[in-house]
Amino acid sequence: MLPRKPIFPNIIELNFQAGQIMGCNVYLVFDQKEWLLIDIGFEESTEEIVELIRNLDFPLSRCKMLIATHADVDHIQGMAKAKALLKAPVYAHPKAVKPLEEGDRLRTFAQIEPQNIDMAMPSVKIDHTIEDGDTITVGKLKLEVWLTPGHTDSQLSFRMGNILFSGDNIYRDGCVGAIDAHHGSDIPAFIKSLQRIRNSDVEWLLPSHGPVFRKDNKLIDATVKRLTGYLSMADWGTCATHWPLMEEYEAEVAAGKMPE
Repeated sequence: MLPRKPIFPNIIELNFQAGQIMGCNVYLVFDQKEWLLIDIGFEESTEEIVELIRNLDFPLSRCKMLIATHADVDHIQGMAKAKALLKAPVYAHPKAVKPLEEGDRLRTFAQIEPQNIDMAMPSVKIDHTIEDGDTITVGKLKLEVWLTPGHTDSQLSFRMGNILFSGDNIYRDGCVGAIDAHHGSDIPAFIKSLQRIRNSDVEWLLPSHGPVFRKDNKLIDATVKRLTGYLSMADWGTCATHWPLMEEYEAEVAAGKMPE
């Protein structure tokens, strides 16, 4: 058996445990004889992850659930295989059900033709849906479900005491998950999700990519300011809510103002 390397009591991040990056962050939360996984990553690493879990002396039959934080291929491509190997139910937000069950390669970013991204997206049956305010239990631990849309409309986060499994909301450098209208991104919703995190009393953020970090309100404030600017920038196309220049031009046209 391998020695366990929890990043916090009852929490193992499997990339950190393995000492190498295998994909997105995969969190194993355990208590007593139960455990669950938050995301799984790519299909090619699923068997390696399951074998690592076995070698950490977690009985595979005691996996309570597999959770999809949202319907992105880099988080859930291996979910169907993990479900078959672990014989555990899959949980996701209702808005993630259709792309996951249909294996929608466009919505999940498995296919982005201009960037030569062309990956399989195995469909997976969602056994249960979870929504904002629900509580997930594992052993005696409780995880409060937060819906934190913005990156996608189905992005889930999970609060456990002073810890938040924060998904693709924000990373240690202040970056956020990709913003793309086709992907279901929504900048005003993103801002509200970040403000919810900022105004909470959680102390640690456990993101879906990159290192765990202590919540820094100044960092979040700077990110919110940047995203607020995106609302009025044509750069962001249909994700922007308006373009002030066009409003100015409309007034100029109405006034018959000539170029200066």
